[in-house]
Amino acid sequence: MSNAISHMDLSHDHFIDASGLLCPEPIMLLHNAVRDAESGEVIKMLSTDPSTKRDINRFCEFLGHELLSEEEQGDEFLFWLKKV
Repeated sequence: MSNAISHMDLSHDHFIDASGLLCPEPIMLLHNAVRDAESGEVIKMLSTDPSTKRDINRFCEFLGHELLSEEEQGDEFLFWLKKV
């Protein structure tokens, strides 16, 4: 039995639909959501811009937030991050 968390089981406190937006807009929306979130809350983000895969990893590394999971479904990218 795997200990991996199913993406369907990841709850979230905030949701960002950045589909159709291009860099830097998805990260700007994420930055605003993180600013408004409380410490420990989870933000789920949907994006269609492939550059968000790189940008969200860098965002989390730079600001110290925890990237809980990421998933690619065709041309959509899903991310779950926890505000520290």
